[in-house]
Amino acid sequence: MGFGDLKAASGLQMLNDYLADRSYIEGYVPSQADIAVYEALGAPPSSTFYHTLRWYNHIRSYESTKSSLPGVKQPLGKYGPQNVADTTSTKASVDDDDDIDLFGSDEEEESGEAQRVREERLAQYEAKKTKKPALVAKSCILLDVKPWDDETDMAKLEECVRSIVLNGLVWGCSKLVPVGYGINKLQIQCVVEDDKVGTDLLEETITAFEDFVQSVDVAAFNKV
Repeated sequence: MGFGDLKAASGLQMLNDYLADRSYIEGYVPSQADIAVYEALGAPPSSTFYHTLRWYNHIRSYESTKSSLPGVKQPLGKYGPQNVADTTSTKASVDDDDDIDLFGSDEEEESGEAQRVREERLAQYEAKKTKKPALVAKSCILLDVKPWDDETDMAKLEECVRSIVLNGLVWGCSKLVPVGYGINKLQIQCVVEDDKVGTDLLEETITAFEDFVQSVDVAAFNKV
C-alpha cells in the first residue's frame, strides 16, 4: 500500500485521485492516518491537485489538536491503494537534526497512550450526549468568486469551491452573474458556524485554487 513518492508529481496525482471521492485517508473522520500523510507532504500542494489541496487545508485546521485525533500513526506504506508501494524519501528528516515536526511532536504515540486518549474521548462523548445541546451561532454568507478572464472554466471553478470541506461549513445554492466583457463571476451561498469558520479562512481556502480564482469578496453576511 502507499501513494508512490509524495514528493513527486506522480505521487501527488495518485493521492489526488485517491481523495477525489474521499474526505479522509481512512474512514469518515480525521485520524492519525491523515496526520501521517499530511506530515509526509510537508507543504501545500499545487492547486493542480485540487482534491489534495482541499484535504490538506482541512487537516491543517486540526494542527493544534492533532494528538487528540483517533488512531495510531503508522508508516505511509500502511495507507492508500493496495497495489502501490510507498517510495516517499525520508532522507531529509534523517539527515537534518533541526527538522521540526509540523505538529510540535517528535515522537510517535505509544499504543497505551492512544488507548487512553480514545477512552477519554468516548467518555467525553457520552457526557455530551446527556447534556442539552448549546445554541450554535451561525451565519449565512454570500460570496462573489471572480475568475481571471472569460476563458476560465466556471464549471471547474465551482467544482473546486464546493470541494472545500470544513467543519462547520455547508455550501448552498449558486449562480453565475455577468460582470462585463463576457466574464461571469460565481455567486455562491454558504452557512457557517461562527466559532469554526470565518470569512478569512474561506477566502484563503478558495483563492488557493489560483489557476481558476482571481479574488473572493463577501457580497452579503447575515446572522442565522
